Amino acid sequence: MSRPIRATIHLSALSHNLDVARHHATHARVLAVIKANGYGHGMLRVARALAAADGFAVLNVQEAVTLREAGFTQEILLLEGFFTADELPLLTQHRIATVVHAQWQIDALLRFSSAVNIPLWLKANSGMNRLGFQASEFPAALDALQHAGATPTLMTHFARADESEGIAGQLTCFNAISRHAELPRSMANSAALLSYPQTHADWVRPGIMLYGASPLPPQSAAELGLHPAMTLSSEVIALRNIKAGDEVGYGGTFQAPCDMRIGVVACGYADGYPRHAPTGTPLLVNGQRSRVIGRVSMDMLTVDLSNIPEANVGTPVTLWGEGMPVEDVAAAAGTISYELLCAVAQRVPMLEAA
Repeated sequence: MSRPIRATIHLSALSHNLDVARHHATHARVLAVIKANGYGHGMLRVARALAAADGFAVLNVQEAVTLREAGFTQEILLLEGFFTADELPLLTQHRIATVVHAQWQIDALLRFSSAVNIPLWLKANSGMNRLGFQASEFPAALDALQHAGATPTLMTHFARADESEGIAGQLTCFNAISRHAELPRSMANSAALLSYPQTHADWVRPGIMLYGASPLPPQSAAELGLHPAMTLSSEVIALRNIKAGDEVGYGGTFQAPCDMRIGVVACGYADGYPRHAPTGTPLLVNGQRSRVIGRVSMDMLTVDLSNIPEANVGTPVTLWGEGMPVEDVAAAAGTISYELLCAVAQRVPMLEAA
């Protein structure tokens, strides 16, 4: 760990953010979304911190089996369902719930009859047009599962819960599709959970909010009562005084407007920091807000120290996390907080903090 970059995972922040989700959806069960290696925080680490959740949502059967073998007994749901019929014996053996979004999956379940006894979540396409049965197909799909003895949870996913257009159209569609079925329902992602109580139903599915990033820009995570679960930090490893007109970094994309003092930080795109982050992307140096200047390199980036005279080799730098919202960094880089958190490279050491 001689190179100073590290990601610190704040376990108490994860459990706090789960409490925030429960506070907003008091009558719903919480299915914590921990796919993508717990949004880059470490799946098992996150699961342990969120052990009070009613269930977990993951991407594939390998992740689900890992959770079962680690002793987790809650509902574990495959958000994209099983990918081949060969996975059904594992789902049955470990009682892993699966989304059902296509006719071939129903056909496979009916052929492997014992699989209809695992928890099934039947997905409706209410307007996002990714996975799920169309409104015209949904009744027949539901009837086929019920005829085989299944009692599925009905679900959909909102495309614009975090935008001004909201969820009205999709909610109307889903309610029309499912109105005659007395079955559990699940609709709300993080943004809907925080903004639309009418979507809470029986299960909510928080994801990004559990990791302390705002799902509702321009509202900040702090304004929503969320705590950052990851702090990506490093240190200044070199200093340089440059003259007006000097260029910095590959391509000379930054030209000093005046004499400046700059620092080199041990963090680059091979660590997961976005290469496309432009000059002006915020970070903290010794707790003070500063900016990236020039092009991000594979292992380093350059920071403006003009207003931080005390900065020296070894001065701490916060790329995002406590004091530096990841959504602010993402907005400056033209991306979203999900991408930054999920992209932290394996070479970055991860430490746990209470």
